[in-house]
Formats: sequence, C-alpha cells, structure tokens
Amino acid sequence: MKNNYSLAERNRIVEENLYRIKNTIRRNRALMKSARLDYDDVYQQLAIRLIRCVEGFDPEKGELGQHINAQLQYELLNCKDSRTLYGFTCAPRDLQGAVISLDACRELAAA
Repeated sequence: MKNNYSLAERNRIVEENLYRIKNTIRRNRALMKSARLDYDDVYQQLAIRLIRCVEGFDPEKGELGQHINAQLQYELLNCKDSRTLYGFTCAPRDLQGAVISLDACRELAAA
C-alpha cells in the first residue's frame, strides 16, 4: 500500500529532508571530483529523486529516512553514468569517450 500524502504533506516532508541531499554529496565528494560532476547538477537530480522517493514511499516496507538515503545514494551513482552526463538516452552504460569537443571535430575534418 502506497502512502496517501497530500501535496502539502509531500512538500513538507521533502523540505524537512533536503539536508539528506547535502549529506549524500558530502559523503561522496571524492566520487564527484573524480567523475567531474557539477555540484548544482547533482543537487538538482538528487532533489528530483527525493520528491519521487517521498511520493512512492510505502510505509509498510520500512522507514522513510532509510528509504530516502538509499535512493539518493543510488541516484548519485547514476549521475556519473555516461548516459546521464552526455544526455544519450539509448547509449550503453559503459560508453566511454563518446563525446569529443568541437575543436577536435574540426581538426579531424581538416586532416
């Protein structure tokens, strides 16, 4: 059974748990640095995941806080995925180096 939160209740719960996004980012700072992820982009993706997480939470399956932390961690790991980084929707997960700069394209065309 899913929750029956009203829109106002959902928004209140999301606002009360925004600190969890910062905690998740702080715990994974090294990952963000090595994957060259932008803080604002990651924060925005995690905020969207938080909203969806609260909407889809089933109180019979456990605690909300644990559910939120697990979902935010999962979403952060998806942020470093090449499909997310470059916006390729049908690309394979292990796509590496598929994006090159326009300068490199010009150099290839000139050669």
